[in-house]
Amino acid sequence: MEDVSEICKEFKIPLIIDAARYAENAYFIKRDEAEYKESSMRDIVKKLFSFADYFTMSAKKDGIVNMGGVIGVKDPEDPLINNIRAGCISYEGFYTYGGLNGRDLEAVAIGLNESLDESYLNYRVGQMEYLAARLDEADIAYQAPVGGHGVFVDAAAMFPHIPYYEFPGQVLGVELYIEAGIRTSEIGSYMLGNDPDTNEQLQATFEFSRLAIPRRVYTQAHLDVVADALISIKQRANECKRGYRIIWEPPILRHFQAHLEPIIE
Repeated sequence: MEDVSEICKEFKIPLIIDAARYAENAYFIKRDEAEYKESSMRDIVKKLFSFADYFTMSAKKDGIVNMGGVIGVKDPEDPLINNIRAGCISYEGFYTYGGLNGRDLEAVAIGLNESLDESYLNYRVGQMEYLAARLDEADIAYQAPVGGHGVFVDAAAMFPHIPYYEFPGQVLGVELYIEAGIRTSEIGSYMLGNDPDTNEQLQATFEFSRLAIPRRVYTQAHLDVVADALISIKQRANECKRGYRIIWEPPILRHFQAHLEPIIE
């Protein structure tokens, strides 16, 4: 981060941090980088943010709240501040509260504080590692090592007979919902979209189904349900002969809005 900051300064490029998962990233720095093993979480976060000119944050991630966010600008004289304030007032609410009520603002303040608790972060990351260990036992492929917010299951490995343009990540997502009512998100060719010049479907490097784990919600028993569901799907994976086709998609953000139907042989 420090090296990136120096390059940005050299070429006068503003450095903007997406701070949605600032606490998890600080946790990994403390855990994995010898230089910071004795540093407090707050000191690590303070140093990370010192390199940035701006930051944006969805507080629904590491802020541990159901709604809200933050925009930060380092230079109090930055002319961009007035534009940000005007946009906030027009679309969200006055810039001191951004459309949030007092209860939500208080929750954000508490969440930002509690998210840096190392015991909480140990447990949170431990949940990902526990689910990954269950998948290892069942020889189910996923992106390793796991991070701090979810497990990315390799849908292409689960359904090697389903081509990228039939969206194996979407297949796994549907099968998980049928099997155990588990909702996932496809991270693969369906999300990647079409070539802007040819309108042909692009092929993603990976075809994942993301199991994003909510904070302070699931117990180990819940994660066992997820693992057992994936094991069951793997055992009958050859029964899923085909994938899905898009029957309608918008010009932008199709990943959130497109309509699909199963391909029937």
